[in-house]
Amino acid sequence: MEKKWWKEAVVYQIYPKSFQDSNNDGIGDLQGIIQRMDYLKHLGIDTIWISPVYKSPMDDGGYDISDYYAIDEMFGDNQDFEELLKKAESLDIKVLMDLVVNHTSDEHLWFQEALTNPNSKYRNFYVFREGIAGQPPNNWRSYFGDSAWTAVPDEENMFYLHAFTKKQPDLNWENEELREEIYTMINYWLDKGLAGYRIDAILNIKKRIVEGQLPADGEDGLAFIGQWILNQPGIEVMLQELNQRTFKLHDSMTVAEADVPSERLKEYIGDGGFFSMVFDFSYTDIDVPSTGEWFKFSHWNWQEMKKNIYNSQLVTQANGWGAVYLENHDQPRSINKYIPEEYISTTTKKMLATLFMLLRGTPFIYQGQEIGMTNIQMSDLADYDDIATHDQYHRGILAGLSPEEALQAMNRRSRDNSRTPIQWDTSLNGGFSTAEKTWLKVNPNYREINAESAIEEKDSVFNYYRQLIDLRKNSLYQQVIIYGDFQPFEEVAEDVIVYQRILDKQKILVAINPTSEIFEIEIPEEFEKYLLSNYEKAQFVFGKLVLKPYESIVLSNY
Repeated sequence: MEKKWWKEAVVYQIYPKSFQDSNNDGIGDLQGIIQRMDYLKHLGIDTIWISPVYKSPMDDGGYDISDYYAIDEMFGDNQDFEELLKKAESLDIKVLMDLVVNHTSDEHLWFQEALTNPNSKYRNFYVFREGIAGQPPNNWRSYFGDSAWTAVPDEENMFYLHAFTKKQPDLNWENEELREEIYTMINYWLDKGLAGYRIDAILNIKKRIVEGQLPADGEDGLAFIGQWILNQPGIEVMLQELNQRTFKLHDSMTVAEADVPSERLKEYIGDGGFFSMVFDFSYTDIDVPSTGEWFKFSHWNWQEMKKNIYNSQLVTQANGWGAVYLENHDQPRSINKYIPEEYISTTTKKMLATLFMLLRGTPFIYQGQEIGMTNIQMSDLADYDDIATHDQYHRGILAGLSPEEALQAMNRRSRDNSRTPIQWDTSLNGGFSTAEKTWLKVNPNYREINAESAIEEKDSVFNYYRQLIDLRKNSLYQQVIIYGDFQPFEEVAEDVIVYQRILDKQKILVAINPTSEIFEIEIPEEFEKYLLSNYEKAQFVFGKLVLKPYESIVLSNY
């Protein structure tokens, strides 16, 4: 297998608004990231992915960009970003940014010109269509609810497309001049020393526009837009050009937010593929019904979870390289998602860390995950900032939930659960900011869960992550953990997850018990060396392993 720097990386995702506030306005910023870079070095990561910091009206957390070349004043300025790159370089940490090129903000100059001057070239930078008798061209529902079409002000029977909010008009990738503008912008940042990108919503760039009333799939009379804009025929031409004109020229690391059918995966992540890797949602979105209505329960179980992880690993392995993760800015906290409330503890947090960190692929740790941050309980819908949360709440009410039930669903699954400020210490606002009010509430449990105490406590979740990272990066087992094949170990109870990583004659075995029961399993006698466990003492003899509730254990044959 070809070795690449990004296969050996351990990535840490930073959500800038919630990482560290340096100027006490209640909002995290670039100088705050710079101040905490030594903490990241101590953790052991070598790459950071920074969620959008470009100029934006922040209708969707910065994923609505009004100027691709400018840092939003909320986070600092371009000089601050240059300083961040230099600080990262001094610590041998690479930097990834978010790339959002399916849409812009409606406040971008391109779109403003497209609105005010229908004859300008910028009208063709976006997707405009005439309506049908004053109604939208079709009844598509956007990802965030409501119609995916918005009427153009002061222009009769004309609409523009937005797969997300109406303040995020979709770009027209069929337009060569638009594509050239995008490539120039991408190379601008890569030339500054950026190591690559996490690529947002990229599978939406090819549209299959249909007109008229489509069969509705919800109470609102609308049809989910994904069927007509996700991974459409011809997108491969666009993605290949994008890669050739930008990423390939810089040996960039690219991780795409892309749910790719397995039969096409090799095109995307194989040798010569469009991207270095893609995120797989099959196990991280296991709690989301197929309709995308996460105010409802999906009633998943660990047998299903196990199947999804195994399938994801094997399919990705057969086609190229993948990204492994449990949390990001679009997810609730993994400990609340996967573990019943009464069993949430340092032990179960370490178990989840072991589960994903030793899978085949580049691991992504989301900020706060390494100290075991949890979901926040909001008492009022107004406390939520996330636009998708407000949409899901109202859709829940429309579907028959009471206001109390709808709010409980938001407490369980809102994206704001992972966006609350980082809990650094026990001081005001968890050390995130000295402002009287922070942009999003700090979780009140910061007095018990914070980075300062986690660093000092020998058996903390933080120090366990350091052990896992060290095992991957600096140990005798580095090569088998990074480049070894993934192989499921099937001869165990349905709820138990056991897998091997194999490279030539070197093997490690990872055993996970994600339940409150005790399991005794038989394993090959060659696994005689103990490497790591989330319990102080693991119980195993040659050929036999006793897994205590929520135990994870790592063994080796050498």
